[in-house]
Amino acid sequence: MADRPIRILIAKPGLDGHDRGAKIIARALRDGGFEVIYTGLHQTPEMIAEAAVQEDVDAVGLSILSGAHMTLFPAIIDLMESKGLTGVKVFGGGIIPEEDAESLKSKGVSEIFTPGASTQDIVDWAREHISGN
Repeated sequence: MADRPIRILIAKPGLDGHDRGAKIIARALRDGGFEVIYTGLHQTPEMIAEAAVQEDVDAVGLSILSGAHMTLFPAIIDLMESKGLTGVKVFGGGIIPEEDAESLKSKGVSEIFTPGASTQDIVDWAREHISGN
């Protein structure tokens, strides 16, 4: 039986209505050989965690520009852990100050990509750090 492609869920938590960056990352990851599921806008932490379970993903990428990352990212990680998704990597991107990025990493976020990160850097990071089930 052939190995399946690595599956990555891209999600936009909260009330942030700007998803161009998330769509660009989703396409770059897809073009890089990953299977990508995009949830769309205005997702609650519960919706994202449930989608991660339903889609049997290997990683979850969160995109946020609203400033609510310190609340939403840990909530999503906690919900994922409560559903048994302890091996699923969580990474994020958006407008996230460096000091917040370090705090989020201490709470379980694997990597934070800020404006200026290239799509190739993100694809390369995913290849190196995300493994399939």
